[in-house]
Amino acid sequence: MKEATTSASSVSVRHAHSGVAMPTKVHARDVTVHYGDKQALFNVTMDIPANSVTAFIGPSGCGKSTFLRCINRMNDTIDICRVGGTITVDDQDIYDPKLDVVQLRARVGMVFQKPNPFPKSIYDNIAYGPRIHGLVRSKSELDGIVESSLKRAGLWKEASERLNEPATGMSGGQQQRLCIARAIAVSPEIILMDEPCSALDPISTAHIEELIDELRENFTIIIVTHNLQQAARVSQMTGFFHLGKLIEFADTGELFQSPQNSMTEDYITGRFG
Repeated sequence: MKEATTSASSVSVRHAHSGVAMPTKVHARDVTVHYGDKQALFNVTMDIPANSVTAFIGPSGCGKSTFLRCINRMNDTIDICRVGGTITVDDQDIYDPKLDVVQLRARVGMVFQKPNPFPKSIYDNIAYGPRIHGLVRSKSELDGIVESSLKRAGLWKEASERLNEPATGMSGGQQQRLCIARAIAVSPEIILMDEPCSALDPISTAHIEELIDELRENFTIIIVTHNLQQAARVSQMTGFFHLGKLIEFADTGELFQSPQNSMTEDYITGRFG
């Protein structure tokens, strides 16, 4: 991934948070994405703070999920995809050819739009990551990780008596919390969530939102959502994307109450999108 020669976009970036400087976890500069001849992202530049929730909003096809997938190199799985610019996590260039992508994806977990539990038991869904990454030395250690991950995902009470039952037998909301538990079982630093509630009912959505708020104490969370109310409820920073460009990136309260760009204002007031 070469240094982009184009200058940073003129997106407005404003941090409020009572003047407290938040350390940057993800540092993106002039990120571009091409799928073959089609450009999907144009010079996206932002600093994502640690231990916070950052939301990406914007109309369908605006580039928010494409950018999210750059942060754990999921776009690498698409042959015709080219990524330019620089992205660092804790000052480490994640597109460095020497970087182990498997290790990167242990540091940067992912939760998808539709719950996708493995066709295994509840226990084995959580145990899978720690096993393949060699994080445990004994069965009791693995038991501990399974229990603590399910507890952190607010699922232990519902799942503790049925750990050996198939995960596919759980409700949609439970499956999505299981996928979050599976992501945190390998102790990532960042959790990416691509519309994690779009397939869920309002009660399950509320559970996931509460969980996101609790998890940000220990993780940096980046969420793509079509739901503006959800972005306003769960995030501290919000980025608005349109046609592959980051139009505005700011403290969530400020972006929703006093957007600096007329396109942002039109989108959040429902005039387009």
